[in-house]
Amino acid sequence: MSMIYATHPTIESRADALRRLDGLARLLDSAVRVPGTSIRVGLDPLMNLVPGVGTLVAKGLSAYLIMEARRHGLPPATIARMIGRVGLDFVLSVIPVVGWFGDVFYKSNTRNMAELRRHLSGPAGEVVPPRYRG
Repeated sequence: MSMIYATHPTIESRADALRRLDGLARLLDSAVRVPGTSIRVGLDPLMNLVPGVGTLVAKGLSAYLIMEARRHGLPPATIARMIGRVGLDFVLSVIPVVGWFGDVFYKSNTRNMAELRRHLSGPAGEVVPPRYRG
C-alpha cells in the first residue's frame, strides 16, 4: 500500500470501503430477522451474552468502523458523534439484560454508517472524490 493511498483514498477505495463497512455494520447490528417480527439482530447483542470479552470484541469492531471513517476524512465533530454512539452502546451493553435489549434496538454501527455514507456521497448518491488538503 502506497503512502498516497493511505493518506488519500481513491474513489474506488471509498466505494469498496463503503461496501465492506456496510457489511460489517449489518453483521453487527442486523444480520438476521427474528422470526415472526420485523426486528433484526446481529452479532453485537449475541457477543454481549459472553460477559466482558464479547462486549469488548463487539466495540472493538465498532472502533474499527470509526477508524475507517476517520481515514476517509470525516470531520472531527462527526467522528466525535460516532464515538459517542459507540460509547452509549458500550454503557448499555454492560448492564445485564438491559444491555441486550439496548443492542437490539439502538444500532450504533448502522447509525454511524449512515453518517459515513452521507459524508462520502454526493447529491445523486455517487461516491464523491476525496478532498485533498494540500
